Amino acid sequence: MAKKRYVVVGTGARSDMYISALTGGDYKDYAELVGICDVNQGRMDYYNERIGKKYNHPPVPTYLSQDFDRMIAECKPDTVIVTSMDRTHHKYGCRAMELGCDVISEKPMTVDVEKCQQIIDTQKKTGKHYTVTFNYRYSPRNTKIKELLKSGICGEITSVNFEWLLDTSHGADYFRRWHRCKRNSGGLMVHKATHHFDLVNWWLDSVPVTVYAMGDLKFYGRENAEKRGVTEFYQRAKGSEIAKKDPFAFRLDKDFSEFLQRLYFDSEKYDGYQRDQSVFGDGIDIEDNMSVMVRYKNNVVMNYTLCAHCPYEGYRICFNGTKGRLEFYVIESGVTPLGEDFTTFGNREDDKTEGQDRKKMAPEILFQPFWGKPVVYTYDTTVKSGHGGGDVRLMNNLFIGVKDDPLGHAADFTDGAMSILTGIGANISMRTGEPVKVQELIHF
Repeated sequence: MAKKRYVVVGTGARSDMYISALTGGDYKDYAELVGICDVNQGRMDYYNERIGKKYNHPPVPTYLSQDFDRMIAECKPDTVIVTSMDRTHHKYGCRAMELGCDVISEKPMTVDVEKCQQIIDTQKKTGKHYTVTFNYRYSPRNTKIKELLKSGICGEITSVNFEWLLDTSHGADYFRRWHRCKRNSGGLMVHKATHHFDLVNWWLDSVPVTVYAMGDLKFYGRENAEKRGVTEFYQRAKGSEIAKKDPFAFRLDKDFSEFLQRLYFDSEKYDGYQRDQSVFGDGIDIEDNMSVMVRYKNNVVMNYTLCAHCPYEGYRICFNGTKGRLEFYVIESGVTPLGEDFTTFGNREDDKTEGQDRKKMAPEILFQPFWGKPVVYTYDTTVKSGHGGGDVRLMNNLFIGVKDDPLGHAADFTDGAMSILTGIGANISMRTGEPVKVQELIHF
């Protein structure tokens, strides 16, 4: 079997999962990395150095973004993996398809209606395969929820309540980087919540019809900090005495591994990108508190909230059905910098757990029927990888493939479009104050 040839465009931190998978040996019999492309030569050089030291892999050819077409001509890839800034996903994805390549795109597929329509039209014209990497689908816990809902245990689903919490480390990080500008990321409704909206589409086996949303920047940003009495400000953490007193600052001594040091600080001279901007600076135009109501094609209604400045990180999902209620609550990151541990907060206790170390327990999926005792469901917790064990399963699907996909884990451009259209609709609704008919935004 001939190996498939891949190139990666965009070499920020997210690309490491793909570059490592393709050069580290796990998929050497199936796939090979034949080129990388970026606006920043320093980051590409560092990746070549890194894969050489870590995996004894020879350097791969590097191309600046303006040489994308030349990379395709010289490297002759089967597939282009797009991990660049969100607002450029359509640019590289569409051009790759026009040049005869399949595409694997990081989420979100893109950031607005026009770019989404361009991807749909290009795919229709070229017939190339366009995969969007929703790794949260592959997480064992989210897979278990899909299995339970598909089994009919809840009966017909009538409503969903979904709350997602981002903490003061991960959540704050979106306000330090390029994500803080909506034109780059689509805001958290697109960049982050595309994960969550895709999960609901997949869990319900449906698509959004109407979206209504409210949201504001209430915590981050200079104006909000001034309202709380803050008087000292800085533009970036590096070299700032003020930043040393700010627990939200992204400081070299606290947060930067050698990987991030080399990838960003040492590569600033190539493109001027600063990774450690103040979350209380000017120029932030994305929201940090959002509430969304969505009606789906199957008439289910979801209430969704996202807060990006919480003391711990995780999510709560509840499905109300005609036979009962399915609930799941998980803490993904529970230890704050000051040492308070929320890891076990919300975990269910019963006689079976008495005397056990609950820090080692997985959160439970709980089904409460109308009458009778609640039923607890567990899931595989042995898979250790990012996104709740989803990353490694996603990699296996991408680079080896699966013969059978009964739950429909693999996501294509239509799934990518329907997930971002909830977020894009929410952005439009927040701007206009009106509900948005999702199906009127694009045409397939």
